[in-house]
Amino acid sequence: MRAVGIILAGGNSNKMRELTKKRAAAAMPIAGSYRAIDFVLSNMSNSHIQKVAVLTQYNARSLNEHLNSSKWWDFGRKQGGLYVFPPTITADNGNWYRGTADAIYQNLDFLKKCHEPYVIITSGDAIYKMDYNKVLEYHIAKKADITVVCKDLNDGEDARRFGTLKLNENMRVEEFEEKPMMAKSRTVSTGIYIIRRRQLIDLIEQCAEDDRYDFVSDILIRYKNLKKIYAYKIKDYWSNISTVDAYYQTNMDFLKADVRKHFFKTYPAIYSKVGDLPPAKYNPGAVVKNSLVASGSIINGTVENSVLFKKVYVGNNCVIKNSIILNDVYLGDNTYIENCIVESRDTIRSNTRHIGENGVKVVVEKNERFAL
Repeated sequence: MRAVGIILAGGNSNKMRELTKKRAAAAMPIAGSYRAIDFVLSNMSNSHIQKVAVLTQYNARSLNEHLNSSKWWDFGRKQGGLYVFPPTITADNGNWYRGTADAIYQNLDFLKKCHEPYVIITSGDAIYKMDYNKVLEYHIAKKADITVVCKDLNDGEDARRFGTLKLNENMRVEEFEEKPMMAKSRTVSTGIYIIRRRQLIDLIEQCAEDDRYDFVSDILIRYKNLKKIYAYKIKDYWSNISTVDAYYQTNMDFLKADVRKHFFKTYPAIYSKVGDLPPAKYNPGAVVKNSLVASGSIINGTVENSVLFKKVYVGNNCVIKNSIILNDVYLGDNTYIENCIVESRDTIRSNTRHIGENGVKVVVEKNERFAL
């Protein structure tokens, strides 16, 4: 592949409330056995990108541990590999990453030492499957300075969470608004960009000189009339998990057969770090309908339309409906859970009820056990 990858995984998503108090958004569990960053790392590996940098910052301990071995995504290689760059205090710099452009600037030596002519920049908190080679070929054919991957939202989806684009008949970006109060377009940026490496270095250095720190506001929007910025539109599944509702809905989507087939039954595969756990155990009396139950779990009660992550214990006479139970949760006997996300390492006491009546409820018990 003629490109190097940069994954921006250091942001703090306040809209995820309690869920990101323990971990970065890129480390959020997805579909029973995966983390959000697994999807973009798998896309990089499947696109034969041999050198990938992950820029981490906020609450990065869980994410860093997940990335401590690069072999799971086939980056354990002599040439290239997986690089993790947290903010570093130096004689010349004492700042944390102040934005996406500043995060790249603080690691500009990495780009300068690379030989690949192009850079693929993407976020670590989006769930999708993509061959970046096709986007790169489009970028070259258009003779673009920057290519932005975009998608048309379905009816009912809130475009205000994203950057919105207005395109001309040649797919050139004419207008770019970042998280507008009133969205004028249903076409949104997916946070995936392709740019020539030397040009990216020049733009990032110019941003640093002008004390500008954000890639979208200070490069894409600022230069939209000066640079040839084109859009590459996708139609396949794509979801960003930057809010509690979006995270909940993304996991619920994996209960649909077509979504599971797209990610797990269609080549190429999605990879993740594998633990040595026994298969899920269903004791007599257990009833499970339309649910994902990960390895290491023990089920004694009823589970319907739910996603249970690794090492979940469901007690006798428990009922779980339309809920997400994160890793290593103990649910006591006679517990009722509906429309909830239960945080990892929690112990839910027996004979308790948790129901999300006005949207999704995040359940965090005070007696939670410390872990990742």
